[in-house]
Amino acid sequence: MSACVPTRDDHSPRSSRPPRASGVKRPHSPPSPPGRGRFRVSGADLSASITVFLIAVPMSLGLAVAMDAPLAAGLVSAAIGGIVAGLLGGTPLQVSGPSAGLTVVTAELIQIYGWRTTCAITIGAGLLQILLGSLRAARSALAVSPAIVHGTLAGIGVAIALAQLHIVLGEAPRSSALDNALALPSRLEHFSPAAPGIGALTITLLVLWPRLPGRVGGALRKIPAALAAVAVATAVAAVATPGIARVDLPSWHSHALPEMPQGPVAALAAAVLTVTLVASLESLLAAVSVDKLAADRAAAPSRNGRKAPAPVRRSDLDRELRAQGVGNALSGLAGGLAISGGAVRSSANVRAGAESRAATVLHGLWVLLAAALLVTVLEWIPLAALAALVMVVGVQMVSFAHIRKVHRHREFLVYGATISGVLLVGVLEGVAIGIVVAVAVALHRLARTRITVTEQDGRYLVTARGQLTFLAVPRLSRMLGRLPQGVHAVVELDGFFMDHAAYETIQDWYAAQTASRGQIEFTGRSGGRIAEPASAAHSCCRPWTPWRNHHCHDRVQDAAPATADPTSHTVAPTAPVTVAGPVGERHGAHRLLSGLSSFQRTTAPLVREELARLAAEGQRPSQLFLTCADSRLVTSMITASGPGDLFTVRNVGNLVPPPGTGGDAGGDDSVAAAIEYAVDVLQVESITVCGHSGCGAMQALLGAAPETPRTPLWRWLRHGLPSLERMRSKHHSWARIAGRLPADAVEQLCLTNVVQQLEHLRAHGSVARRLAAGTLQLHGMYFHVGEAQAYLLTEGVSSGTGPDEVFARVAPEAVWSAAPGAEAPHVTADSPVGA
Repeated sequence: MSACVPTRDDHSPRSSRPPRASGVKRPHSPPSPPGRGRFRVSGADLSASITVFLIAVPMSLGLAVAMDAPLAAGLVSAAIGGIVAGLLGGTPLQVSGPSAGLTVVTAELIQIYGWRTTCAITIGAGLLQILLGSLRAARSALAVSPAIVHGTLAGIGVAIALAQLHIVLGEAPRSSALDNALALPSRLEHFSPAAPGIGALTITLLVLWPRLPGRVGGALRKIPAALAAVAVATAVAAVATPGIARVDLPSWHSHALPEMPQGPVAALAAAVLTVTLVASLESLLAAVSVDKLAADRAAAPSRNGRKAPAPVRRSDLDRELRAQGVGNALSGLAGGLAISGGAVRSSANVRAGAESRAATVLHGLWVLLAAALLVTVLEWIPLAALAALVMVVGVQMVSFAHIRKVHRHREFLVYGATISGVLLVGVLEGVAIGIVVAVAVALHRLARTRITVTEQDGRYLVTARGQLTFLAVPRLSRMLGRLPQGVHAVVELDGFFMDHAAYETIQDWYAAQTASRGQIEFTGRSGGRIAEPASAAHSCCRPWTPWRNHHCHDRVQDAAPATADPTSHTVAPTAPVTVAGPVGERHGAHRLLSGLSSFQRTTAPLVREELARLAAEGQRPSQLFLTCADSRLVTSMITASGPGDLFTVRNVGNLVPPPGTGGDAGGDDSVAAAIEYAVDVLQVESITVCGHSGCGAMQALLGAAPETPRTPLWRWLRHGLPSLERMRSKHHSWARIAGRLPADAVEQLCLTNVVQQLEHLRAHGSVARRLAAGTLQLHGMYFHVGEAQAYLLTEGVSSGTGPDEVFARVAPEAVWSAAPGAEAPHVTADSPVGA
């Protein structure tokens, strides 16, 4: 129902939400239609391309140094990654280039096979990526446990940092991360201060440059930190240490191209698979991050009043994977490094204001021109500065935010095992170790079942926490066997799976107890009995429909005790509550207590932080939602809203008394007071009047006799008489619903009542003022309870200008297309309107 009731999914105030017509998309929202124009270059794209170019050149050279590859290969891969992957990729704002994640892998391949065979391996990895992208395997690649993915990247980052530290110290790195770590103490005892000094200066600038204070600092921060650090380090080295090791770009005439791979087939295949795996995961994770950055950037202008940038399409991950494959194949053919989407380059591209793939492509062209024309300038850069730059990149690959998330989800063992495997034995082996540990952890959790027995006043409570599999049967049998025969016991099953062995164990014990006149009750975590057949449990008790689960328990409570047996393998995963008194007596207050206890155990921990924020900041709802008091209308469910979203007023018949019918007139001012408070104090953006099918108030109006006693109910329902007169009037067309006439007079009155109450609403002074100022919207809505279907009053009708009263069906893909300030939305509906 997002078309009718927008909800906040973050902690930003109402004013920070993007306008409905702005076209802003959330991360991973449905893709927008691709543009149909020719390739255009905007000023923002040109500016962003220069920014990314200034970052990409030193980083590409630094990664080539870290891999012990020809320095020109870094520039080749940066140019091809920008131009080819930029043109063909499925993530318009992602910038591809030499892969930081493949630093350790490529360095090892060069040592074993040589540079030319490594280029051939890169070609093979590119072809495999094209095949995987054609098979639409990109999403499957992201299905790997995040602990394994981030553990792999963190392990590679640690290995990069250790290797580059040796170059910063003026020495060549060893062949493995372990050797680099073991050799580090001896290197720290004997080193020349020149290279470490330049490296320390570079790292200091990289860290402090984005934090420069003041107006001058703000101007300097526009220069990328990587460029500033390398440029300053180069200038200092030229003056202070002219003899320091520098970049040496060989002539392009001597540039090495690939050759046919030589070596064991199995080892070469493993190398191709490793390059494919790491490059693909790095690219796909970067693509997802770019989507989030682009969405956050698109939402930002509404906070500061700037013009919103054009919406960017969501990533097509399979297309991105194919583009990375083409880029790697061409990079290998041209004697370049393996490429992947880079988080550092891509985030800089987004933050620099890039609007399309033109920025990525232009950055590749600038790199190509620099490789041809700026060789002399690039050869002034000290190797220690590039090594320090890459070392910082490696350290940033170890994300403490990821570590906290992994720890919170109890996956740190998998994360640690993956890092250790990558550092000790290799990337592919580390991934395999991580997968094995993840499977072992999952099996341990599946097999871990805690069974306890407590006794109070002669009644026993047997609690089984976890899944009941054959692994838990010995403990289950032992604990159940300790209970005396003929016992009164409640068995609380807290899990969602029970295999056949556990089922038979419980069934045999239950049969023995009932034969001894024992009273056994089986409950889920909420204390509700599990007594209905498996089919009923399957169709009703669902963890994702907690608003319906209490009916399952109520229906079971009313069942006869003879039906209480463990005939179902289904265990309702709801919350535990103390069983107080015999089952079957849980009505009224007992039912209320059960629901409150379930909320405190399951829902309260999830919403406590948000409610605490709302309690501190006060309520700022976006909409006044005026609907009927009918118990079948669950407003938060049908509007997909949460705490703080709706200011809800419910009354019999969703009636809005016209002004002047309350107070001194002997009426009720409560609805008028709520309207005034919502409009003038809370400053809501819209008001929705929602009617529903089968409304008892409308039935009462239709069936009322002239001699009906003037009871409090009838005195209230008199505010619905204008709706009845409107329906019977010849001056108004009958309301229609999704292109058809109403099913009966009750439905017709329900629809007409919504339109009439909107007219009453406009007569209120506070509403009229806001409507005149264009800061308030009014919406009419009808909810068909039996169909679970919402209908919206179409544009023009709610303002009193339309000839007909048409309610359009809200489709699952319904969108806003009305401009801000319009009276009602256009609704994308799958039924004809006005037919």
